[in-house]
Amino acid sequence: MIGRSSFFAKSVARNISTNGFRRLASTKSLKETLQEVIPAKQEQLKKLKAEHSQAVVGEVKVENILGGMRGLKAMLWEASVLDPNEGIRFHGLTIPDCQKVLPPAPGGKEMTAESMLWLLLTGKVPTPEQSRQLSAELAVKGELPHFVTQLIDSLPKTLHPMTQLGMGVAALNHDSEFQAAYERGIKKPEYWTYTLEDCLNLIAKLPALAARIYRNVYHPERSLESVDKNLDLVGNYSNMLGFGQNEHLTEYLRLYIALHGDHEGGNASAHTAHLVGSTLSDPYISYSAALFALAGPLHGLANQEVLRWQMAMQKEIGDNITHENIKDYLWKTLKSGQVVPGYGHGVLRNPDPRFIALQEFCKTRPELQASPIIQLVQQTAEIAPDVLKEHGKTKNPYPNVDATSGCVLYHYGLTEFKYYTVIFGVSRALGALTQLVWARALGLPLERPKCTYLMKIVHVIRLISVFTQHIRWTPFRNSSRTR
Repeated sequence: MIGRSSFFAKSVARNISTNGFRRLASTKSLKETLQEVIPAKQEQLKKLKAEHSQAVVGEVKVENILGGMRGLKAMLWEASVLDPNEGIRFHGLTIPDCQKVLPPAPGGKEMTAESMLWLLLTGKVPTPEQSRQLSAELAVKGELPHFVTQLIDSLPKTLHPMTQLGMGVAALNHDSEFQAAYERGIKKPEYWTYTLEDCLNLIAKLPALAARIYRNVYHPERSLESVDKNLDLVGNYSNMLGFGQNEHLTEYLRLYIALHGDHEGGNASAHTAHLVGSTLSDPYISYSAALFALAGPLHGLANQEVLRWQMAMQKEIGDNITHENIKDYLWKTLKSGQVVPGYGHGVLRNPDPRFIALQEFCKTRPELQASPIIQLVQQTAEIAPDVLKEHGKTKNPYPNVDATSGCVLYHYGLTEFKYYTVIFGVSRALGALTQLVWARALGLPLERPKCTYLMKIVHVIRLISVFTQHIRWTPFRNSSRTR
């Protein structure tokens, strides 16, 4: 991983100048760009399998088996690498790198979902023209079919928004190009092209689907805007949510959705999409399964838990916000047996770079700097790590992205907690779906890990212990006799 990061860091340095990223003008489409990069990856995979299939790249410990497979390197994922110390890199680019080189929407400053999608899928930075071309393509594909709108409109408003989102995505399988082509009998080298079409169609339709759910559940009195062919993906999403006139929220959503787009493939939602996709289920079925994984409290619900906790702190402390009061509330939470939400991470051992990027966004917005809830988030982030270190029960006492993401949404008027995970679901499609394209392009097989059981582990450990003691205490015997 060090080699890969070093290589990409040098590559980025060559392409960044004082005037910004130097791009060659290009009119190549996303599919044409993929057609150029896929053969080299296919050849690399073929060579690895032929020459190094038996090479050892890691070890399996009991803590890996009993601890949710954390730390095991057993999954191929091309788009991003998560380092415990430096955080996420997207094809070698750090978040600050991405903010410098990925094109924003016209008139905006934050990178768009389309530019991140292009990077995740191709490993290349798109030109502004390519990014806008992709925006136009997605806008054309963005309207929902009538049967899906009927389905969503028929659901009770009390049904959780994530359940509705998963159902809507699964229903879009009705128009799957991959499924139709597979039933016709296409060849394996063609799988990725039909998978790509399904993935782009799904990404294009997610804003309309997610916005319709928001309208139905929370604001049934509102009319729903149509997809505007002149807007980028998130611009349309914000507009259909009813916040199109709020440029600050729209820019925040662009940053939020780009940053949450991918976080390696081992997280529960991305891994679920990969696993289901390995059965050759189409992208709609695969991603609907991923969304139901994302809906779990241990995965996608974290930012709303943070907001609820911060607001409870705000209510108890009142206007007298001091470091001592915050510290007392942190200890009160820990001593009650609860965790401090928004702190710690399954992989990271330093502050989450996504949290830092969102905090930097807040620092550039006077209205956010004046917000009591944002101020409380910032002060909590200064105090909590030392409290958690003293508490001694967390490997990473630093804030993750959830420590601030929901609080900014709340400030800008998107106050419906249960809906926050839907926004996460719109975002995570960027990484999970692009890797389905690569899984089909590389011909990755059905995922099928081997399992063991507790007594088997105990038996193996006993054998190792006996063997180790035997080696330690058996005296060395010289083969030559003493005369």
